[in-house]
Amino acid sequence: MQIDLRILRYDPERDAKPHWQSYAVEADPRADRVLDLLHRVKYEHDGSLTFRRSCAHGICGSVNEAPAPQRERLQSVEERARYDDTTKCILCAACTTSCPSFWSKEAYVGPAAIVNAHRFIFDSRDEGGDERLEILAGDDGVWRCRTIFNCTDACPRGIHITQAILEVSAAIVERRQ
Repeated sequence: MQIDLRILRYDPERDAKPHWQSYAVEADPRADRVLDLLHRVKYEHDGSLTFRRSCAHGICGSVNEAPAPQRERLQSVEERARYDDTTKCILCAACTTSCPSFWSKEAYVGPAAIVNAHRFIFDSRDEGGDERLEILAGDDGVWRCRTIFNCTDACPRGIHITQAILEVSAAIVERRQ
């Protein structure tokens, strides 16, 4: 399907003000993301196009520069900092495969699942924190972590995974009091 992609462009060295530029690109609405279309424009139509992006895995959402006002839920810098480290997770599971507790025959959700939960538990906009804490408080949750730090060492994104697991553990204890 051919679509007309309109991109707001601005080069302070050449342009007096930002302007819209249109590109006709082929798009598959079932598979293509906005980031895929931006890459298509850059590589097939206009090599001068630059844009900020992060994970390219559809996780972080950094390509959504201007969320719709009716959907935006603001939070303070301090609220965001509370879980910022775990937003870097790309769900590669390197942490889980390096975890001796996960290798045992006993059930354990593993560090990747806990890091992913941490990202939402401490997000002030999320309403499912109690449910996540309840799940992670079970026998297969955070208490299986032995703080060996293999997960932190294995993480290609430099996430402090063991610290995140300890923060979830502390939240569970606080919730019980």
